[in-house]
Amino acid sequence: MSQHIPHLRIGCAAGFSGDRTDAAAPVVQALIASGQPAVLIFETLAERTLALAQLARRTQPDAGYEPLLVDLLQPVLADCLAHGVRIVSNFGAANPAGAARRIHQLAAELGLRAPRIAVVQGDDLSGPHHRALLERALGLAMPSEPIVSANAYIGAQAIADALRAGADIVVCGRVADPSLVLGPAMAHYGWAADDWDRLARATMAGHLLECGAQVTGGYFADPDYKDVAGLAQLGYPIAEIDADGHCTITKPPGTGGCITERTVKEQLLYELHDPAAYLTPDVVADITAAQVMPVGPDAVRLEDVRGHPQPPTLKVNVCFESGWFAEGEISYAGPRAEARARLAGEVLRERLHGLGPLRIDLIGVTSVFGDDTSRWLDDPAAGDARNDPRDVRLRVALQHRDHASAQRLVREVTALYTCGPAGGGGVRTAMRPRLGTVSCLVPREAVAVRFEMVD
Repeated sequence: MSQHIPHLRIGCAAGFSGDRTDAAAPVVQALIASGQPAVLIFETLAERTLALAQLARRTQPDAGYEPLLVDLLQPVLADCLAHGVRIVSNFGAANPAGAARRIHQLAAELGLRAPRIAVVQGDDLSGPHHRALLERALGLAMPSEPIVSANAYIGAQAIADALRAGADIVVCGRVADPSLVLGPAMAHYGWAADDWDRLARATMAGHLLECGAQVTGGYFADPDYKDVAGLAQLGYPIAEIDADGHCTITKPPGTGGCITERTVKEQLLYELHDPAAYLTPDVVADITAAQVMPVGPDAVRLEDVRGHPQPPTLKVNVCFESGWFAEGEISYAGPRAEARARLAGEVLRERLHGLGPLRIDLIGVTSVFGDDTSRWLDDPAAGDARNDPRDVRLRVALQHRDHASAQRLVREVTALYTCGPAGGGGVRTAMRPRLGTVSCLVPREAVAVRFEMVD
């Protein structure tokens, strides 16, 4: 492998749908300042996100992509296009082509040149022509209820191909999270699809980046045990990946948070079922001999990850309609608040007997008395009142396949206003469709993955 190829820097500016929308600008500025080839990724999908996106398309066919797409891209799109920072993301969700059209529209609104946008397709297996495949894979676990979404976790190859074809932006649906990083590395260094060690190393770099600020101290922080400074202004991570796939994790200068051996090790093990065999669509990664080494302030290097041939199958998540979820809350404050909240829960249990198991919780202290809240925040010792709560919120939840049955909970919680116990207030109720999930494996060759440029 030629060593004169400039190292690739990949920054992550989102770790889930709903992440902060002001994270990208410092990352992009750091990527530009490095003078090295650079890619910006946004990771915005979770298991249920695709199902919710498919539900959104039922009422609005042009929807189904990341709702915060414009908020994420608008602050940085001009700089990325002007400085050659390419963008790769799974924010296409259930409608990658729709996301691409919206990005073209955004570029026009900002007076920018039209970006070359590639859309990766093939992960969506929810159509009727894939039903036989799912039935074979799921067997008796095949849902009898209507399927909302079925998506295969596809890999990095189509991303790499799209970047090699000159895409400024690659929009994906359900690709495996680390593939967002591996694809650009494959394209930049020209790695073969069976260069297992290098693929595994870049895959673990992607694993470190995929949750955004988790690796820079966000999810790591635990006061007086794992202290992290500047949590309100967290920097998001950047990986510098060399020609052999080893990486160094950093963050934009001047941002909050930290990158240490501990934050990297914690994220390295996150959701890792087997350190010797982390299964991805691209490679099976083995971190049992990996080395995690601080190499400077907020700079940690990962080396010696090994790789093994990719699995013959791809994972598929199937989400299906599973009835309704109803919940209600009501607060009780003042003397004997907890006793009144418990009595209200008993009333609801008796009134809703036979509908199925209720989930009943007594939530917290000082959710009504604002003066108590501020006092407790300023002086934790003042929280001794929690031994005799003056302020309790009752939460009750129920899952049921029948809409009318689930709705009974909503009505009964509301009725507590005057049906007692005394002093209840602040009722809040909600009803939403419930989604079930099953997973299966399908033969790799059964999933046709491709990319196309969208003008």
